[in-house]
Amino acid sequence: MTESVNVGEAIARVLEEHQVDSIYGVISIHNLPIADAVGRREKIRFVAARGEAGSVTMADAHARFKGLGVALTSTGAGAGNAVGSLIEAMNAGSPVLHLTGQVEREYLDRDASFIHETKDQLSFLKASSKAAFRITSPENAVGVIREAIRVATTVPMGPVSVEIPIDVQAAEIDLPANLGPVKALQLPFAEDTEITLIAEAIKKAKHPIFWIGGGTLTAVDEIKAIADLGIPVVSSTHARGVLADDHPRTLGAFHNSATVETLLKEADLLVVVGSRLRSNETKTYSVAFPENIIQIDANPVAQQRNYKISEFICADAKNTLARVVDALKDVNKVDAEYDIKIKIAREGAIEALRTQMDQYALICDHLRSALPEDGIFVRDITMSGSTWGSRLFPVQTPNKNIHSLAGAIGLGLAHAIGTSIANPSKKVVGLVGDGGLMLGIGEIATMVQENTDMVLMIMNDGGYGVMRGIQNNYFNGRQYFNELHTPDYKLLGESMGVKSWKVGSAEEFKVAIQEAVNLNGPAVIELDMNSIGPLKFAGPPQKKLY
Repeated sequence: MTESVNVGEAIARVLEEHQVDSIYGVISIHNLPIADAVGRREKIRFVAARGEAGSVTMADAHARFKGLGVALTSTGAGAGNAVGSLIEAMNAGSPVLHLTGQVEREYLDRDASFIHETKDQLSFLKASSKAAFRITSPENAVGVIREAIRVATTVPMGPVSVEIPIDVQAAEIDLPANLGPVKALQLPFAEDTEITLIAEAIKKAKHPIFWIGGGTLTAVDEIKAIADLGIPVVSSTHARGVLADDHPRTLGAFHNSATVETLLKEADLLVVVGSRLRSNETKTYSVAFPENIIQIDANPVAQQRNYKISEFICADAKNTLARVVDALKDVNKVDAEYDIKIKIAREGAIEALRTQMDQYALICDHLRSALPEDGIFVRDITMSGSTWGSRLFPVQTPNKNIHSLAGAIGLGLAHAIGTSIANPSKKVVGLVGDGGLMLGIGEIATMVQENTDMVLMIMNDGGYGVMRGIQNNYFNGRQYFNELHTPDYKLLGESMGVKSWKVGSAEEFKVAIQEAVNLNGPAVIELDMNSIGPLKFAGPPQKKLY
């Protein structure tokens, strides 16, 4: 017997069939049928973000752990508020379903001054998403939502936006029988000849190096097997932990360290796997690589994108590496002399960064000591996040060092909230700067309302510290527009009903972070950087352009 429901409820049921357990959103007159259905059915948790940017960023973080994140926003300016977060999800390859309202079909694209209407909303959603759809037929709604999820979860993954006019959401339809997932397209597998090519190149090389990125997050065993053969591994910041930091052949994310750059330059083979070779990790593509480069990537667009590649193999990383490891099962590349060079390069990089960081290296140590091994560190784009947070903070498994891939500030708090909700049994620490936090400071209220088990670390230097360093280095020390008025974050946290601390030294932080981690629920720690001391950082590596 056919069941009749409105489209809002049909969408809620599709999400349930896709095992969605949380939606992050801001309710609006143009999305209430969906929100109402979620509320009535009581099967999906609705996290009320304080802004659309926050809701999509929370869904982005959720997707990195659960395979799909869902955000619900209003139309017009509400959908526009989500654009920056959609761009981040695109850069991160996060499978996010972004549901947004639209005005009634009768008034679409008429410039009728209908409330919440904006010019050509679908175009800006297409520009900031992997794909964007508009549902104009109620009967087609279920099919479009299922297709949107399939597109979002197909590699290269990314956010997909769906516009649903308010009258479509409210329309009654016969509920289709099949609401469940449509399988994502299968990743390409390497040919046997390509596996042989990679294996033979590794056998011939005296000093091979692997450079891994986010495409290897599921290839932990395979990357370890490669390292165990005697091959050092450099990781993007996104791939931190794919090879554990306690492995003797990891070079971590020290790609901009002089000692590691020397090792790269002297290598006779570089195998790049699942990495976009980002500008900030290659000094705007100027880090010297060996001439012999093999690149493995599931996205054919990666071929010759940033470096001249000798051999490009479009294939799934995990499958390819497993077969390469099997082809090398009788090979031993361990070289005591090369291992010494690897050790010297890594230790030199760590020592140089610890010297540069001074007291902040101790803060890193105290945080690592307090945070359980399965805890998750989430960092905004801030001086601490881009220095000790991205490289010095040890991690042993992937997805334990979450950050913005697009390089935008202001996402850290929302990322931490989404991470915490997706991982209710794990402690989360979110690291933000005072400048970035102000972009989404209202989400502290979300953190409290949802009782997330997380610590918010606020690095307060009264402004844009990164900009100060760049202006000092590239603008003859002239300092403009980087001083910001900030509240007392300890008092702010307490006003929200959160246990809060303010510390002015590494020793004070050592006590506060342990107490905060021991709490069950949200906490705030403000670190007064002016009291702790200077953090020497001049921004991301770049050519001198100014």
